[in-house]
Amino acid sequence: MTTTESASRVAPPRVLVVGDANLDLVLRGDVVPRFGQAEQLLESADLVLGSSAGIMACGLARLGVETALAARVGDDFFGERTRHLLAAAGVDTSRVLVGSEPTGLSVILSSPDDRAILTLLGAMSTLTDDDVRDAASAVLPRHVHVASFFLVPDVAAALPSRLRALRAAGITTSLDTNWDPAEGWDGVQACLPHVDVLLPNTAEVIELARAIGGRPADAEDAAAQLATLGPRVVVKDGARGAFAVSANERTRAGGLAVDVVDTTGAGDSFDAGFLTAWLEGRGLAESLRWAVTAGSLSTRGTGGTGGQATRDELLDALPDAGRTP
Repeated sequence: MTTTESASRVAPPRVLVVGDANLDLVLRGDVVPRFGQAEQLLESADLVLGSSAGIMACGLARLGVETALAARVGDDFFGERTRHLLAAAGVDTSRVLVGSEPTGLSVILSSPDDRAILTLLGAMSTLTDDDVRDAASAVLPRHVHVASFFLVPDVAAALPSRLRALRAAGITTSLDTNWDPAEGWDGVQACLPHVDVLLPNTAEVIELARAIGGRPADAEDAAAQLATLGPRVVVKDGARGAFAVSANERTRAGGLAVDVVDTTGAGDSFDAGFLTAWLEGRGLAESLRWAVTAGSLSTRGTGGTGGQATRDELLDALPDAGRTP
């Protein structure tokens, strides 16, 4: 990197990630359960850091972004282990609060190209809007990212007004709702005018568009409909890569060819890659390339954080040469 390139790089601001924090039990092999007391043999089983917000926070920290997490865990082994793994990844855990409910847990039944997720909410669902307000006051972020909207009901109910207040304070915002277990998709529409970046996958973007009254022909059409409410809509499209739609721009980035070990958390690493680039002032197209590269590289290891890229690894793997570090 030349002196001029170094001087031109804008350091990303401090980020507060809000949402869930828990461990994942990742099972691989013959993972389609058969009842009738049939015993099946697995290829592997790993207990690793999980949660959309937790994985995303670790991805940001690994890319050199100063990151704090606001979440709740229980006073138990799973909670202690969750906080330890977050801190070891460089995440500020001072706002990961310990409560009386047991720490949540997800069981991931993982195959190379898909996964099923069984989740115990536990303490993660007790995070409150007051917790978010207090975390923002303590951390003083320049950007707030909210994950797992449907798993943190008190936060979700107050989120439109909280996002409005953050925006008024000059803080940019992003949202990755993840899938709605109830499949109602309620409450998101009121948030969208106050969100700078919305980060769904193709299935989620179609459901979100339908929830605002749209009849999308496909995922790109759904993204365009959501973008009319204000956010840049950045959509994960699996092995095909991703695309993004804003009020005045559409762009697409192809996927990377990698030897996939585990797809768990790839979307959260994608989010981390996009926001790292976007918060440094990179354009929508370049930020999308960072996102696809970060998401693809994350599948090289077990669990959501086992294969997450460092900044140097991401830069080396970018599909176009000559990007400013």
